[in-house]
Amino acid sequence: MPALALPNMKACIEESRLALEDMDRGPSDPSDYHGLLDRLAGARRRLPRLYRRVVFRPFATELEEMGAEEFDAILAGDPDRDGDAGILLDIAHAILQNGEGYNALATDAFQEVVADLYDGFLCAEDRAGVKPPDRGVVAPLVKWGSPESGAYTWPVDATSEFGSMAAIVNLPPSHARGALMGWAALGHETAGHDILHADDGLLLEFKGLVHAALAREKLPAVFPRYWTARIDETASDVLGILNMGPAAGMGVVAYFRAFEPDSRLRSSGPGDDEHPADVLRGFLAAETVALLSFAKRGVWSDALTRETHRDVRTIRLAGQVVSEESARRSAAVVAATLAKAPLQSLEGRSLIQIQDWRNHDENIVAELRRVLSAAAAVRYRRGEGHYAAHAVAAGVYEALLTRDADVRRVFRRMLDILKTMHNENPGWGPLFLDRTRHGRRLARRGHAPEARSRPRS
Repeated sequence: MPALALPNMKACIEESRLALEDMDRGPSDPSDYHGLLDRLAGARRRLPRLYRRVVFRPFATELEEMGAEEFDAILAGDPDRDGDAGILLDIAHAILQNGEGYNALATDAFQEVVADLYDGFLCAEDRAGVKPPDRGVVAPLVKWGSPESGAYTWPVDATSEFGSMAAIVNLPPSHARGALMGWAALGHETAGHDILHADDGLLLEFKGLVHAALAREKLPAVFPRYWTARIDETASDVLGILNMGPAAGMGVVAYFRAFEPDSRLRSSGPGDDEHPADVLRGFLAAETVALLSFAKRGVWSDALTRETHRDVRTIRLAGQVVSEESARRSAAVVAATLAKAPLQSLEGRSLIQIQDWRNHDENIVAELRRVLSAAAAVRYRRGEGHYAAHAVAAGVYEALLTRDADVRRVFRRMLDILKTMHNENPGWGPLFLDRTRHGRRLARRGHAPEARSRPRS
């Protein structure tokens, strides 16, 4: 099978770079206590019944019990908004932006992707015989803001501090207008962090399994320490690919390149960064894709390996230099362990038994690419089995694989498809009921161009 060509990679990187340079902060923080209560009361009417019950009501109750003095003290005590004040304000933003119609089309599209990724892992069919998660059986709410921090999530174990029973996922406001490759990172945030933090014991179990598997391989001692110290980010990468296919890997490679002046993935992973070095994440993506069930997994895996290898310089992990060959071997062990190991936390099931990417998914992506690539705009009619993860994957494929594709046009058409899906989503209807089917987690640390402030971890 011939090698996979990526003729539009440079254009995808530049389209993301333009979005990342846009420092639009979105709506200002609702920092006036009484004004916030008034606005929340108005916004609640436009939230679905489920989210009124699991987010709005407990959060509003928490605010009322807190009072203005404690509210002001929380904001004053967290000026960087990376602790309690950040959680509190982001829950408020998510309610207000959904309820007040901020960036209405893009917000609905964003919400649809997040809901699909979360529900796709928790739905009854795929989790047959597996208990519901211990926390958070409701998909996260979305918001726009914090351009300096990029894509991130507050998992439910953080938002529950203020009563919310759903996570909150953020994208920079510029990503409502572009950064198509950045939307591929939503697999990492929602199918990754938000799932991992909803099941008690899952991360700890992964940590033990990965450490033992790497130790058995007799790799340099840095690898068991390095990977397990970053197990949350690592497992989130794997889960994102299981839920969105190779687009979640290749899209993030293009997106991460846009953060760097030389458009290359980072080969260095500082000891104080909870994210693995970019090149390790590229190799991890390649090895995870190789485990999927669709026919062209080898072609995509080879392409990810090739793209990552192209960017490799001296690989330094927590100050220790390692060879590219050992880095790739370690990534293969980690991918296989995280995807295929039976888990006590999931009643003996493995992640890939619950979620996989198959030929059926690739066929749907091909159908959606025809809508995205049409010479004239085509009205999308949702087909059987079409979901938001397919639409994002189709956007990533179309933008990367089609020579001279207009990335922004592909992005706008992708949003239209996602908006149509959202309009038909019963989860946002008035009668929807729940079907059981601490830190903010950034997609990547230190990823801003040099001209911008560095994001918080």
